Amino acid sequence: MRTTLALVAGATAFQRPQLRTRAPALQARAGAYLEKDAGGLYYVDLQHESGASAKVFVFGADVTSYKDAGGTEFIAVRPDAKMDGSKPISGGLSHCFPQFGPGAIQQHGFARNVDWDVVATSGSSATFRLTPSDYTKDMWDNDFCVDFTVSLTAASLDTKMEVRNTGTSSWDFQAALHSYFDVSSLENIEVAGSFAGATYLDKLLDPPSDQTEARKALTISEEYDRVYKGVNDCTLKDSGKGKALAINNNAGWKDTVVWSPYGDEGMGFDSFLCVESAAFDAQTLEGGASWVGELSLVPGGL
Repeated sequence: MRTTLALVAGATAFQRPQLRTRAPALQARAGAYLEKDAGGLYYVDLQHESGASAKVFVFGADVTSYKDAGGTEFIAVRPDAKMDGSKPISGGLSHCFPQFGPGAIQQHGFARNVDWDVVATSGSSATFRLTPSDYTKDMWDNDFCVDFTVSLTAASLDTKMEVRNTGTSSWDFQAALHSYFDVSSLENIEVAGSFAGATYLDKLLDPPSDQTEARKALTISEEYDRVYKGVNDCTLKDSGKGKALAINNNAGWKDTVVWSPYGDEGMGFDSFLCVESAAFDAQTLEGGASWVGELSLVPGGL
């Protein structure tokens, strides 16, 4: 079940901006406007005059593409993804809220499989909003409002997720961006960060248990499903692309989940790696309180 696509009253209307010429043979757009995908889902197309671009679906408020000014793609969508709204999009910066993984309600919660409202646009930025519906109340009957803002600059893609308790009673939640990053091949990938000495939950062990990471950087040559607690400063280095992507968690996102279905050809395992920004431990919000998670993706050289 999905909510109805709507522009909230007072939001900036989507309009196609005029082309801006940067060079005799190159034209670039700047702004945010609504488009319809081949599968029938609406998305906001963000364009920056530098040539950088991003694509954010209204369904799940899912960022499914981010290209830098040079045209390099950094976000992946799996080849087996359903793009018609019949199930959550398998790819992008997919929302896990108010639950991460299995638990009292459905896997990863409900935020990724409903339409969000588009409540504001300004330049190369758009804000999406999720509020309770009959569908969400059947699973999780709490008063909440989640805003997710995506802003495109010449140098980065910036996101801000704000979770507000709009009621009077406190409640707990988990949140994560189940981020799929496009890679040339897993054999070309190194994930740098504060890994050495960090504790991680290895969810593939039976039973899952905490382990200690000895490496300073990760390479992927087997299936992964690990929660690195307190690690939130990762950089994805791709020798095949000759580029790095800094995954800067500036607020809220305290942990990193590394996931790879290594060997699964149907999922296209060798074309992506999930390095997920997470608040793995349950957060408690009192009535009227809010929580903010900020993530910036910053491309650079190796």
